[in-house]
Amino acid sequence: MSNGEVPQARLDRVVTQGAGDRATGLEGCEGSPDALSVLRSIGEALYEWDIATDTLRWGPNAPEVLQVTDPAAIASGRRFARLAIPGNLMGRFDAVTASGGRDEGRGVPYQIEYGLSPVPGTTLWVEDSGRWFAGPDGLPARAHGAVRVITERHARESRLQHLARHDGLTGEMNRRALIDALQATLDEALRYRSSCAFLIVSIDDLGRINDSYGFDIGDEAVAAVGRRLRAKMRSVDSLGRFSGNKFGVILKSASLDDMAVAADRLLATIREDVIRTSVGSLVLTGTIGGVIAPRHGGTVHDVIARAQDALETAKRRRRGSFEPYRPSPEREELRKSNARASDEIIAALNERRIVLAYEPVMQASTRQTAFYECLIRITQPDGALVGAAGIIPAAERLGLVRLLDQRMLELVLAELAATPDLEASVNVSPASIVDPDWWGCLEAHARLRAEAASRLILEITETTAIQNVEETQGFVSRAKALGCRIAIDDFGAGYTSFRNLRRLGVDMIKIDGAFVQNMFRSHEDRIFVRTMIELGRGLGLATVAEWVQDEKTAALLADLGCDFLQGRLAGCVSLQRPGHAGTADSVAGAVG
Repeated sequence: MSNGEVPQARLDRVVTQGAGDRATGLEGCEGSPDALSVLRSIGEALYEWDIATDTLRWGPNAPEVLQVTDPAAIASGRRFARLAIPGNLMGRFDAVTASGGRDEGRGVPYQIEYGLSPVPGTTLWVEDSGRWFAGPDGLPARAHGAVRVITERHARESRLQHLARHDGLTGEMNRRALIDALQATLDEALRYRSSCAFLIVSIDDLGRINDSYGFDIGDEAVAAVGRRLRAKMRSVDSLGRFSGNKFGVILKSASLDDMAVAADRLLATIREDVIRTSVGSLVLTGTIGGVIAPRHGGTVHDVIARAQDALETAKRRRRGSFEPYRPSPEREELRKSNARASDEIIAALNERRIVLAYEPVMQASTRQTAFYECLIRITQPDGALVGAAGIIPAAERLGLVRLLDQRMLELVLAELAATPDLEASVNVSPASIVDPDWWGCLEAHARLRAEAASRLILEITETTAIQNVEETQGFVSRAKALGCRIAIDDFGAGYTSFRNLRRLGVDMIKIDGAFVQNMFRSHEDRIFVRTMIELGRGLGLATVAEWVQDEKTAALLADLGCDFLQGRLAGCVSLQRPGHAGTADSVAGAVG
């Protein structure tokens, strides 16, 4: 050591000298702080460690910082290690000897965190930072550094780590942690050729509780159910919150019979007694769907999907019951079909293979084309066309219909801008009525080409209109403010009341073709169509009869006062833009 000082004396001088001391790095500065006071205030102690002799020398504040009453307890690396809490991933000795670094003369840095228990029943978390220096053989010979108390910080970080893996309401695993646990259990079952089970437990009618008492009471109910489920769990099994009103349960080494027994036990614990909340007592039931893996699911995705299938089956049959997953070729084929349809729709959107088809709508009195309904078609890579019937149902199931709606709106608006005398209608799905992206597209075009927007008719189905009259009324008002007209499609299928029809303020009703096509075979259908036409005329609404197949039907509709006709008689669906020179390419089938 320099200047002939013994190591401990030098270390004491480092932490006790103040102004002008080289060790503080503040030489020549008046009023420099006392180093020992600084170290005490930040809960930090310096040390030097002779690795060869295992001698550990500390600054004079070390016993105070580390909360030890006997300095001998930290006088060597071995003794200091005895204070460490069992289970720490790495101690200082491991950090130094296993660092893999090479000392080039400036030492090799290290930094670790570990827990100490200087007094039985107490825990002190510290951050240990320093550098080790090599001896002649290149191996670690000595080290120096500082130990800082970080108990509060460690508690905060541990809390954050806990919240990252656990549900804040129930204290059980959150969805991400539950899926990780399911993956580990499934891997274990595959490795040892055993089986496990996954259950989804759904609290019945939680929405009713939220509506009746408020979400706070709903949360109390969820937390109470979580506690009841936990009380009935085996120690080897796992419980987590899968979603709002659902818990996931992982059963290790479980057969089909074991799963059924566990499900009955969990259902009983939910319903066996009232659940007490801050507003009173509630009676709850649960419904469970479960699956055995890897027998009925070799991946986590399959296991979860099939447990959800079983849960939906149980809900359809009888709430408050348990249903195990049973393979169904039809259901698996539908799932595969959905996956294919999703890929095809997304690819068609990305590759710009969505095209318009035009179905003419003619005036009943003159038989001249008044406007065109724009229908969706997908051009397949081989050139074949897929119509709406092969696209829309799958798109609605998969939540992709609003993307198709937006693309259709873009295409129709472009056609209106390119063809000044074109009037066109386009269908709007329920998902797009409140979709901000769809509205953004319409409003942007309306600002640029207000005249084009005035030639656009937006069609919504009657079922959509009556499901939420207030929401539909807002849609109608907003669209008409942009200059668009509104038509109710398939009118008559949903039996809209006279009052609601008047409230909506639409411009046109399109009478459901199922009634129109049978007018001459069904007296009731003929009366119904006539009533719809009279209702429209009485409210000042234009009327369109769909699925008009022949001249006889068209003449009767004209006599009844129908304004427009649509169907095979009016003309075939065409891919050719109206008014474009050339021969139109017709598409088989007038119904879009």
